[in-house]
Amino acid sequence: MRPSVLATRATFPDIADRLHPYFDVEDNPHDTIWSPAELRQRLQGKHGVMSTGSERIDAALLDACPQLKAVCNVGVGYNNVDVAACTARGVLVTNTPDVLTETTADYGFALMMATARRIAESQDFVRRGEWNKPGIHDMFVGGDVHGATLGILGMGRIGRAIARRGALGFGMRVIYHNRSQLPAEAEAEFGARYVDKATLLKEADHLVLVLPYSPQSHHAIGAAELAQMKPSATLTNIARGGIVDDAALAEALRAGTIAAAGLDVFEGEPAIHPGLLGLPNALLTPHIGSASVQTRRAMAALTIDNLIAALGFGPQAGKPPTPVNPEVLAAR
Repeated sequence: MRPSVLATRATFPDIADRLHPYFDVEDNPHDTIWSPAELRQRLQGKHGVMSTGSERIDAALLDACPQLKAVCNVGVGYNNVDVAACTARGVLVTNTPDVLTETTADYGFALMMATARRIAESQDFVRRGEWNKPGIHDMFVGGDVHGATLGILGMGRIGRAIARRGALGFGMRVIYHNRSQLPAEAEAEFGARYVDKATLLKEADHLVLVLPYSPQSHHAIGAAELAQMKPSATLTNIARGGIVDDAALAEALRAGTIAAAGLDVFEGEPAIHPGLLGLPNALLTPHIGSASVQTRRAMAALTIDNLIAALGFGPQAGKPPTPVNPEVLAAR
């Protein structure tokens, strides 16, 4: 009897077809977001799952699905998966690092620039037909990006790619805060300066968040942190919802504590805090940082490579490319 796997969301059919020589496959062609109960029901008897951030894989689900051996997440982040619970039950977890670094950095920098220069606000103004008078000196004035201070919270692969764009492309001064300081040669590549979090908040003209979500980073940016930023500063979040206290951010934007925010991720997404929705200085996009055709295809392909190998098939059998908890492989 062949193993069976579940693809929880729609993906590229030609890439998904690579699963069929090895597995019985249940997919989701209508791209429905399943309830926890429906996900649990569909995972009955499945040996592997191709999951996304839409699905919570926790201890209770794992206990209800004892045949599950591999959780292969589409994305570099995996805060939707209880990795410790998976490890304790011998379930391998994988993700898709590296293949989305440059695309996500492109998007983060674009979102930061659009926020700083008030592009969405000015487009809405034109579309409403309100550009019916001569331009005035302060119409949609924003903040310069070139030569400004770029602050980065979280200096992993994507953070460094954003720093490189800012320093080498726009002559920005780069400061950053991270759990650990980069080696001197890495800092020298884009003239980055390691600072404590308080200095980062105080000095950044444009603060970009690229740190992973964890209980320790929950609400890393809240009312107290926003109050330390410049009134002219912008905040861009392409990391994960929950890193920013969205209610506190909505109030800070309304009160002018900071100038503007560009947000691609939200607490409780796809729900968005209602306080953000009516603010002209909040640029909101639907978690599309990695959304280029080439990158999304690469993410899907890597996830499928992981799933095939994790369940003991294909040229990399037993050695999936990007395991999150490789100790499970050692135990097997």
